[in-house]
Order: sequence, then C-alpha cells, then structure tokens
Amino acid sequence: MTAHLRDAGLGALADLGFVGLDDNPDDPVIVTGRKATRGHPLTAAQKEANRLVSRERAANEHGFADLKAWRILTKVRMNARHATKLLRALLVLTNAEVSR
Repeated sequence: MTAHLRDAGLGALADLGFVGLDDNPDDPVIVTGRKATRGHPLTAAQKEANRLVSRERAANEHGFADLKAWRILTKVRMNARHATKLLRALLVLTNAEVSR
C-alpha cells in the first residue's frame, strides 16, 4: 500500500491506529501522531504535533463526510486524475464555507 502511494507521489494522514504501517521511516508516506507509553510520556512538541495532525485529519474527514452526504462520489464518471482534481477543489470549497 505504501509503495503505491510513494509511486503516485501522494501521502496520507492517519490516526494512531496506523502507527508503524509505513515501511520506510526515512521517507514517510503515512503521517501519524506519536503514542505515549507508560514509561515515556510525550513531550510538549510531540503533543503539539499530534494536535496538528488531528486538526488536518478532522478537516479532511468533515469534507469527505460532506461529499458522501451529497453523494458526489457515486456520480463521478471520469478519469481518476480529473476526479482527484475535482474532489480536491470541492474539499477546498467545503473547508472555506465551514471556516466562514
């Protein structure tokens, strides 16, 4: 899965359930937060990084929830490259509307 993302030049934001999924830590494709353990609590910088990842994930998940509610994805009948551009534009517009 990560090889396909890397070949396409894409990345993904994921929740803490996907920690360790990326097979190349030097060039990560899947960005996750950090997990605290009993003996190693998170530093302030790691907590802030987790907040940033969560904020971006939340915006994307809300946008996709809107797209699913509008049933846009069932109506798209075009090349995947063009559909990706269209969906990105719709997500930008959705996020702009939510932030107003």
